[in-house]
Amino acid sequence: MKKTSKIGRILALALAAALVFSGCGAPKSDVPPNSQETPNTQPQEEKEKPAVRVAALKGPTAIGMLNLMESSDKGEAANTYTFTLAGAPDEIVGKVATGEVDIAAVPTNLASVLYAKTKGQVQLAALNTLGVLYIVETGDAVHSVADLEGKTIAATGQNATPEYALNLILEKNGLKAGETVTVEYKQEHAEIAPLLASGQVEIALLPQPFVTSLLAQNENVRVALDVTQEWDKAVEGASQLTMGALVVRREFAENNKEALNAFLAEYKTSVEMATGEDTLAHTAQLAEQYDIMKEAIALKAIPQCNITFIEGEEMEQIASGFLTVLFEANPQSVGGALPDEAFYYKK
Repeated sequence: MKKTSKIGRILALALAAALVFSGCGAPKSDVPPNSQETPNTQPQEEKEKPAVRVAALKGPTAIGMLNLMESSDKGEAANTYTFTLAGAPDEIVGKVATGEVDIAAVPTNLASVLYAKTKGQVQLAALNTLGVLYIVETGDAVHSVADLEGKTIAATGQNATPEYALNLILEKNGLKAGETVTVEYKQEHAEIAPLLASGQVEIALLPQPFVTSLLAQNENVRVALDVTQEWDKAVEGASQLTMGALVVRREFAENNKEALNAFLAEYKTSVEMATGEDTLAHTAQLAEQYDIMKEAIALKAIPQCNITFIEGEEMEQIASGFLTVLFEANPQSVGGALPDEAFYYKK
């Protein structure tokens, strides 16, 4: 009996030791029996998106960006964007020249002027707006460019494409701004509507979408002339009237090529959504959301805004033709000289 008890005690001690080493001495595992344990890897941090500062005018260029702006606000865009919307070109041009913005939508001729002023530190990245200018009046006196003789026109866009396009059209029709036709320039489009309503001016030069907005506000206003059609007649098809373009700072383009190309791709998609039949209504909603114009006006105006996206070789061909026509009429309208090949950004 004593021998059996001794053997029992030895077995009990051995069993206890086995339990210590196999259970209590090691951390418990949550892995079920016969399953494969996966390595405990830490989740990788999400790569920080490049920061891109973009500026545009409250007009067709801003409308083309609306869907991208929404995507950015939702955190779904490829880059981290900061958008600035301005009422006049001068507000944007200064920010580009000082490096406060990386990409900007500006009148096409101002892109060339900036290229000259910054000694090549700005490049043309894309064309985004074709002809959108109209001459409107509260009467029924203007049915041709010749009818503008002796008249006063209220206009916006001084020192930009609207001024130079109007001057060229007048000269090709035997008239001259400041002599046979008086042109009074205002800082912003919104200044002109009350002048027409009060009868202080009878004729105005305005772009879309403000023409559509004006027609909705004042039933006495009519479209007298389509400036794009008059441009085509004046230059005899030598170039397209190209109102707006995207410029990029050369330093940004060289150091952030991937971010720039991502922006151009997203902007192209945004333009396609703004001009698409199925997405027009949503873009119109965004126009009101981002304080561009009322949704009802946007629905009518956007199809008239000639919003586009043209890059690469086609961009260069159209822009160079347009700038050449302006240069021949007034060299200062494009900065004193035509830009060289380096002006055009290529992916």
